[in-house]
Amino acid sequence: MFQTIGLLVISNLFMTFAWYGHLKSNQNSALWLVILASWGIAFFEYCFQVPANRMGINFLTLAQLKVVQEIITMTVFGGFAVLYMKVPLTKNFLYASICLVLAAFFIFKDRVA
Repeated sequence: MFQTIGLLVISNLFMTFAWYGHLKSNQNSALWLVILASWGIAFFEYCFQVPANRMGINFLTLAQLKVVQEIITMTVFGGFAVLYMKVPLTKNFLYASICLVLAAFFIFKDRVA
């Protein structure tokens, strides 16, 4: 499970930069160049995400795998927003994170019982 989580974290780092990194430094670049650069970054995202999901499905349900993915996405995005984009986190981000914790609770509830 830890290998799956590690690969998903790496995948999300690439994904977050592919989706949002250009907003900080490439505002004046041609859109087609930014799209190509994002596709190039996304290639590496898939190099980690696909093996992570193939491993994870062996011990998690599909729904559990998705919820784990979303929690990792929000965690990586929060760090990216604060550290790279210099955007402060708001109370609404905290509330959304609490909802994800609740989603994890419910999706794993039957597994623990």
